[in-house]
Amino acid sequence: MKRNNSLISKLFGFYIASAVMLLMLSGCGLYNKYEKTVEDPTNSFGTTQDVISATSETSIAQMSWREFFTDPLLQQLIEQALANNTDLNSARINIEKSQIALKTKKLAFLPSLYFAPQGSLYSFDGAKPTKSYTLPLDVSWDIDVFGSLTNKKRAAKAALLQAQMTEESTRSNLISTIAQEYFYLQLLDRELDILMKTDSLWKASLDTQQALFENGQAYSTAVNQQESSWLDVKLQIVSIRRSIRATENEICSLLCITPQHIERAHWEAEAEYHSSAENKRLFEEQYMKIGVPAMMLEHRPDIRLANYYMEEAFYNTQAARAAFFPSITLTGEAGWSNNSGLVNPAKLLWQVVGSLSQPIFARGQINANYKISKLTEENLKKKYVQAVIDAGNEVNEAIADCQTAREKHEYYHRQVEVLHEAYNGTHELMDNGKASYLEVLTAQESLLSAQLNEASNMYNGAQAIISLYIALGGGTK
Repeated sequence: MKRNNSLISKLFGFYIASAVMLLMLSGCGLYNKYEKTVEDPTNSFGTTQDVISATSETSIAQMSWREFFTDPLLQQLIEQALANNTDLNSARINIEKSQIALKTKKLAFLPSLYFAPQGSLYSFDGAKPTKSYTLPLDVSWDIDVFGSLTNKKRAAKAALLQAQMTEESTRSNLISTIAQEYFYLQLLDRELDILMKTDSLWKASLDTQQALFENGQAYSTAVNQQESSWLDVKLQIVSIRRSIRATENEICSLLCITPQHIERAHWEAEAEYHSSAENKRLFEEQYMKIGVPAMMLEHRPDIRLANYYMEEAFYNTQAARAAFFPSITLTGEAGWSNNSGLVNPAKLLWQVVGSLSQPIFARGQINANYKISKLTEENLKKKYVQAVIDAGNEVNEAIADCQTAREKHEYYHRQVEVLHEAYNGTHELMDNGKASYLEVLTAQESLLSAQLNEASNMYNGAQAIISLYIALGGGTK
């Protein structure tokens, strides 16, 4: 009994000494928590007056994707993509793997316990074999006096946060891609509609030229030129239909489904451009409010991810630094044995051992690991600054694209109206013999080009506002 009390007193003294040493070393920074020391670049979005500030509550970055994209058919596609997309599901699996890794680092603070039974038979010079056995429970416990386990646990937590930010980034990019592909389908539908109407009009013009030629009132060159222009429209129709099929297949791939038709709303006519909920935002000032730059960039998953990379590197450096200090381990064994060397076989056997291992010469490996960790930390700080600069540039570019599309729309719309009147007037002049077929061809080709340009600008505007939404950190909720 006295022997047990003596052993317990020694172990208690060992714990007290370890605790005192831990308090003494806490001032060395081995247990310090990460704090971001890198300052964000000023004027991240640029210094031009194009940037419209607002409170964080009124920024489009605060809108959920269901609020931002109100088209029910588009919402269905996004929901299906979020449920089935392979890349997004892989990101979710990586989160689960990181959670398991973090749990393992937390359990490292507890002792390990192993059951290691042994048995043997021994005989000398033909004598009757002697049987012996041992039924021990081996215990090993690493005492985290110098913060190695703590820093590894914190680094694992930072890695988990990285996985979560990667999932958010994948999610927002997926939403953006689905929306842009959806709007591109709408653009292709609009272009196909324009080309189909042009096909009918130009076929009628071709028939007119053919009739005039047969009556000797036109040359064959006029018929040939008109037919060539009409065939060019036919070729564009074939190309547009192929692009529609390719875009639908791309969306199906993102949804993880087999190729099939994608239901979508349509832009019925130029005048109804303003009635589309998504496109309407291009012309409303409230959807251009981006909020306070420094606050808005914090919503971006890639910026937060870069910060968590720095956090993990900080704790890895702390763990590498802790490797210079001793490691303290408690080991113990308890069990039963009938070993012949025991006075009383088949009785309880136990022992407790405390050990300290101080590295003296490790062929430079510990010092190298520490220096590499410091360099990695410094490199990630520079990458964080670059990530903020790139993010600000994306916002600035998206704002410029939005404003450009807004300004171009009025010009394109007016150009289509003017060229439509010019085409009708030139056709009437030709019917009255006051204009040549070349003037009609020029007028109709100019009208077609303007109509397609206007439709393309619609898509560019929708794409720009989506890019601005994602650039500000939208789409993560």
